[in-house]
Amino acid sequence: MKRSRTWLPAAVAVVAFALAMGLLGPPVVRVRAGEAGGARAARRPPRIPDTVEAERDVEYGKGGDRALRLDIYRPKTRPEKPMPVLVYIHGGAWRGGSKAGMPPLGIKLAEQGYVSVSIAYRFSHEAIFPAQIEDAKCAVRFLRAHAKQYHIDPDRIGAWGHSAGGHLVALLGTAGDAKDLEGTGGWADQSSRVHAVVDCFGPTDFLKITDGLKTLGLPDRMGHDSPDSPEARLIGGPIQENKEKAARANPITYVTKDDPPLLILHGDRDATVPSTQSQLLYDALKEAGVDATYHVVKGAGHGFGGPEIDEIITSFFAKHLKKP
Repeated sequence: MKRSRTWLPAAVAVVAFALAMGLLGPPVVRVRAGEAGGARAARRPPRIPDTVEAERDVEYGKGGDRALRLDIYRPKTRPEKPMPVLVYIHGGAWRGGSKAGMPPLGIKLAEQGYVSVSIAYRFSHEAIFPAQIEDAKCAVRFLRAHAKQYHIDPDRIGAWGHSAGGHLVALLGTAGDAKDLEGTGGWADQSSRVHAVVDCFGPTDFLKITDGLKTLGLPDRMGHDSPDSPEARLIGGPIQENKEKAARANPITYVTKDDPPLLILHGDRDATVPSTQSQLLYDALKEAGVDATYHVVKGAGHGFGGPEIDEIITSFFAKHLKKP
């Protein structure tokens, strides 16, 4: 007699839910095959087509006492003029993930004439904030310092990321002139400013995450205000008891009128980082006069993708980084 396997879908759903909520590890981007992010992509390098070359584990600076590394993907046939560069920062609650998880879209963008870069950065168990943004800024400075070597146009640098990575790229965009976040990783003579940012469902104001979940009628399964939350581990203590430290880590703190164009994408059913976080950042950017676009993905939770999302991101970078 064959045994029934009707329990399998339910079991898989339970495990997926636990992963997404951070109960079995850091949050992952839930996507279908071929879309941006995902746990599978984080475990192994992406498939590289014949038209793209990869240079992995390039040391770009120092994070404390250890080397920081990045992966570079670029077209094998290079154009005559220097190419725009896109820096991807992975998610994982600032405590997990891998630069090897460059989304397939990053490879597609390399095929389209970008230098596509995925960076590693220090996790919260290694060093608390601002170590993570210091590393991201160091990577941008490294790319500027080596623009000629990698055929990069230093005046066309973009950044994109998911979840915790979305938070860090939003900081790259808004805190471009925050000298106290530069760190000492290397290339101090270079600027860490970027020219276009895509923030996919990243937190922007830690102190208002729980309120946002309540407003949307969503449960706070991660306990964002607890001493064990990803945000608490990032800044070194419970966020409501360390409001100044939390504010220092918030992209919204640094918004000024000279920030680069930002595209923000968020699912309206996200129970990990509520969409109110993106609304707060968007409102602050518009009030400051920044070129900002907010795209709400209906019915999506903490992670989404597909051809429509890829096209939105691709079109945004083409508009702001590709020369006529």
